[in-house]
Amino acid sequence: MADLNTNVRYIKGIGETRAKALEKLGVHTLRDLIGFFPRRYEDRSVIYPIAELPVGETACCRAMIAAVPTSRRIPGGRTVVKVRAVDETGTLDVTFFNQAYRQSLRPGDSFVFCGKVEGNLLRRQMVNPLMEPDGQHQLTGRIMPVYPLTRGVSQLLLQKAVRQGLDACRELLPDVLPDAVRMTHQLCYVNYAYENIHFPASFEALAQAHRRLVFEELFLVTCGLHLLRSRRVDVAGPMCRAADMQPFYDALPFPLTDAQRRAIGDAVGDMTSSRPMNRLCQGDVGSGKTMVAAACVWFAARNGWQSALMAPTEILARQHYENLTPLLERFGISCALLTGSTKVKERRAILEGLSDGSIGLCIGTHALLTEDVQYQRLGLVVTDEQHRFGVAQRSALGQKAENPHMLVLSATPIPRTLALMIYGDLDLSVIDQLPPGRTPVATYLIREDKRARLYAFVRKQVAQGRQVYIVCPAVDQEDPEGLKAAEQYGRQLQEEVFPDLRVGIVHGKQKARDKQGVMAAFAAGEVDVLVSTTVIEVGVDVPNASVMVIENAERYGLSALHQLRGRVGRGAAESWCFLVSDNTGEAVQKRLKFLCSTTDGFAVAQYDLETRGPGDFFGSRQHGLPTLQIADLMNDTRTLHAAQSEALAMLAEDPLLQAPEHALLAAQVQQMFDKAGAMN
Repeated sequence: MADLNTNVRYIKGIGETRAKALEKLGVHTLRDLIGFFPRRYEDRSVIYPIAELPVGETACCRAMIAAVPTSRRIPGGRTVVKVRAVDETGTLDVTFFNQAYRQSLRPGDSFVFCGKVEGNLLRRQMVNPLMEPDGQHQLTGRIMPVYPLTRGVSQLLLQKAVRQGLDACRELLPDVLPDAVRMTHQLCYVNYAYENIHFPASFEALAQAHRRLVFEELFLVTCGLHLLRSRRVDVAGPMCRAADMQPFYDALPFPLTDAQRRAIGDAVGDMTSSRPMNRLCQGDVGSGKTMVAAACVWFAARNGWQSALMAPTEILARQHYENLTPLLERFGISCALLTGSTKVKERRAILEGLSDGSIGLCIGTHALLTEDVQYQRLGLVVTDEQHRFGVAQRSALGQKAENPHMLVLSATPIPRTLALMIYGDLDLSVIDQLPPGRTPVATYLIREDKRARLYAFVRKQVAQGRQVYIVCPAVDQEDPEGLKAAEQYGRQLQEEVFPDLRVGIVHGKQKARDKQGVMAAFAAGEVDVLVSTTVIEVGVDVPNASVMVIENAERYGLSALHQLRGRVGRGAAESWCFLVSDNTGEAVQKRLKFLCSTTDGFAVAQYDLETRGPGDFFGSRQHGLPTLQIADLMNDTRTLHAAQSEALAMLAEDPLLQAPEHALLAAQVQQMFDKAGAMN
């Protein structure tokens, strides 16, 4: 007897070969198979007379083979079979490439043909159409699912596999939604939902199935996030007593903004509570999140706890070290930098200082996660740039101590509703002010015909002692679409445009040491123009950089463009961002002009979400929370609110889902989050 965790190879009609093909799509179990949803649908339910087939569109018609097929070979060893089919309204010429078996089609047999219609009003044509005997209705005569594919997996293979999977689990699907919830929101039963999301009886049935599955997914995620939070309530965090923060504030060379002080207050409140802090501090580029982290490190040290700060790159870790060490060492807090390139002797001394407690803050990269790094009293873990790490790596660093306080810094502005869903296992603080003295970056959209003037402007800025970023979408080859590639374009700029300037090139295909060397040289003022891919999106702080040029700007989302723009304007000097694009599409122009009109990262994120959808905000960036399979956080907001409301009402009565009637629901939530690695 199969269950939902049965490997697909054991499902009737699938077998070993198909199972191996399906593994490429992440489909291993029966549960994976029925949860592999179509990305769109083709309406093959309408059967046209030949004379009414819409030219240029994909459509179906019923026709009879009118003559014996003709066959011939063409260069390359390929075969071409041509056959004529007719109905009472006209003639359809059908051509098959590399389908020699079509020679066996017999005059008088009737088929339904489905394909792209070509030709004219007098004669219609199809090339390599789908076809099946009239009346069979497996491939035509109905709404058909269209799945995402990979090499070696065809639509037909997937459709047949899903059909076999659905037939195998008719009695296995648990209806995890409470009956009262299902009836209140008029949601269909789970079997009906899975059947009609894959093979809808009608578009109305498809809509009902989709609404049910979206509601269920958001309901389950809400329950899982609540359980993650509740686990923190059940454990004690490192004990901290309230302390006067004024000595820390007085030591700063500048006043903090009200938003920074609020975020610090939130964090200190968490650290003096009985539970571990698990807080996301979210703020725009340059809003001063690092000072919030520094205040928390100072507060932890006042209470006798060590801290660790993990950054996504070695150069960013070094930057944090250089910025924080002078401040914290005034208070007697010893700081250390631990990365992959730390020399053996120095590393040994750092490990000793961490284990005996003499080092109060260790800043580093993934090197902080290695087994030999042990702390005497680790009480606070800070991770910078949430989307580079996620739940799993936060958890790995957190395991260096018993339930340490966790502070996550993110410069990716996300509207609050979405942030609460994406970072649902975290409490949220938002820094919505920029420190005084930050100069807004002037942003301009320019066309290719202004390039000579752009180069002259770059040269003028360098002559004034400033530095320039030029960001390209491609790495090391000229794209067929004409996209700028960092490697070739950088060399061209050095040899032909700026032979007298110092041009550096950096991209993701370089060795880490080479990449960091170029970035460090730019930070030290030894490179005038840095030609790069988006590897500098999360990068070094170079206050002297005053110009950001983004090539083929239409290729990026607004949030990514805003992050890149945030690399300049970090000093007192006036700064500029140039978006270079020859794309004249109305939507593209509107999007890029919007970025030119605002420097508010939250407004940019909201606009990006409305026009492009949430993209990878939820999913791979989280490395630990479940990826949404069917729900769309932008378009399913109403369902999201309804599902959250119902889930929270149920959890208020049964916070840990321990009631017998919630056993199936609890198991499904556990399975969903276990798969993502968030509840291990």
